[in-house]
This record gives sequence, structure tokens and C-alpha cells, in this order.
Amino acid sequence: MKYNRCGKSGLMLPMVSLGLWHNFGSNASMDNMKAMCFKAFDLGITHFDLANNYGPEIGSAEYNFGKILHEDLYPYRDELIISTKAGYKMWEGPYGDGGSRKYLIASVDQSLRRMGLEYVDIFYHHRMDPKTPLEETMEALNTIVKSGKALYAGISNYDGPTMARAVEILEELKCPFVINQNRYSIFDRTIELNGLKKTAKRMRKGIIAFSPLAQGLLTDRYLNGIPENSRIRADGRFLTEAALTPERLEQIRALNEIAAGRGQTLAQMALSWVLKDEDVTSVLIGASSPEQIEENVGIINQTGFTENELAEIDRISLRS
Repeated sequence: MKYNRCGKSGLMLPMVSLGLWHNFGSNASMDNMKAMCFKAFDLGITHFDLANNYGPEIGSAEYNFGKILHEDLYPYRDELIISTKAGYKMWEGPYGDGGSRKYLIASVDQSLRRMGLEYVDIFYHHRMDPKTPLEETMEALNTIVKSGKALYAGISNYDGPTMARAVEILEELKCPFVINQNRYSIFDRTIELNGLKKTAKRMRKGIIAFSPLAQGLLTDRYLNGIPENSRIRADGRFLTEAALTPERLEQIRALNEIAAGRGQTLAQMALSWVLKDEDVTSVLIGASSPEQIEENVGIINQTGFTENELAEIDRISLRS
């Protein structure tokens, strides 16, 4: 594994991190969850990313990871980066959602109890909340860090201008804010358009990219249609059949040809593309098997692209 510095901070993250958004809920196999965590750690993936609402059921991913941690990985706690988040709806009523001080501090306490931890390494606000003053949200992150419940603060799903304001507030509070977590892939360039990527570079903050495979579209999974055991069939919450249009399928097949020319699978090329410059610190992968994790880690020595490859990827993926 290779490790990158997170912005200008002293924190190093692996180029590939493991996200527990999918396949770590109450409907998943504990044996498979353990096998994936062990394989990841054996390959040098030291960063495990969670959120309070990951499941299903909500909270179950944290509970299951905590069980694995205490049964098998706890002797290695100081070699791990464990992150979690709060910002989306977690419970009913006025205090279970958003960016209020009440919600965020209650959420981190609940997350620590579910995982059986005294602290997490990174605690994120999971999304912008226009109904709560940004100062209140950032002051809550500052309280969480300075109370010892997290070592670093992060934000997720923010745009460039709001992130810049957050940095100013947190720097004034002397709170160690180090990283942004955002969706980024060949098919989703939002952070290039909303100023987040440029602002993070200018302010020397890290970026960790989630959904780099566009929920599985940027893999060989759908080259010949929709398999019955695919995510679209098994869990249509985040990827639906409507997303796989004939035009999108044509793009996926054309990108697969470029990947083959590089000696990579489509998934490997898509991950490499996210890490093609130094702006992105780490890429978050999801997995359903240890073998997928091993395949994805194979990118670490092949993140460079020729100008012709980048131009062709843009030509294919950006056409309407």
C-alpha cells in the first residue's frame, strides 16, 4: 500500500480506503464482513469509513464493525483510522437530523457506544445544512474534537464556497480540520464544477472520494446487461435500472476498451482515474468480497494516464 498526506496535516491515509456503506448491515454475513476487514488490513488498508446511518438497519454497520474490532482487531487499534459521520436522518423528531450542536454531539456519543470506542480518528458533518448556521455546526465539530471524542474534523458533501467558510471558522477555533469527503468518478464530476476540488487544493485540505465506481456502473458487472445478483436487483435504493440506459451502456463498454488497453479492469481504471493527480488523498471502495478488495488495491502502482487516455475518457464520459 502507498499512503498520502491528508492536505497539509500530519495525517497519512492509504491510497485505497474501505467504506462500510454497503454490505456491513444487519442483512450481511458476519463471516464475510470479517473476511473483508481482515483482507483489507492485510493489504495495508488502515482506514475504515462509516456513518451513523449506515446499514440497513441504521446504525448496524457501526455495531458490526465494533464487534469485529473488539473480537479480532482491537490489538491493532493504534494502526487504524476509523471515521464516522452524522448529518442525515438518524431518528424521528426534531433532533435526529441536520447540523445542530444537539444532533451532532448526541450522534458521536451514540456512534462511540455502538462501536465500543473512546474516540474516532475522524468525525465528519455528513452534509450541508442550510437551516443551521454554519458557525454552530463547526463549533460542534470543534467541541467533539476538543473533548477527545475525535482526533480530526471533516466535512462531507460540501461545495467549494461553503467549505472555504468552514475552514475559516475552524482555523479561528484552532480545530484540526483535514479532509473533505465527496462523490467523485468518471461519471460524476460535481466537485470540479462546484469549486470543491480547487478550493481544497488552494487551502491544502485533503479529499477522499466516495462512489468512484458510480455504484458499480464503472465495473464489468453490467457490460452485458443486468445480472440477477447485481446491486440493481438486490438493493435498488441507490442504483436503479433506469440508470443503465443504452447510451450509458455504450459509454461503459467504450471505457472498458480503454481499461483493457492499459492492462486494467474497468473498475481498476476508474479508481486510478480518481487518483490521477495529487488533489485526491484517498479513494473509498465498497466491496462484497475479499477478492474485490484485492483487485482494487492492484491500482496503487498504476494511477498515471497519458494525455490521450485522459482526453478519450473525457470524450466518452462527458458526451450527452
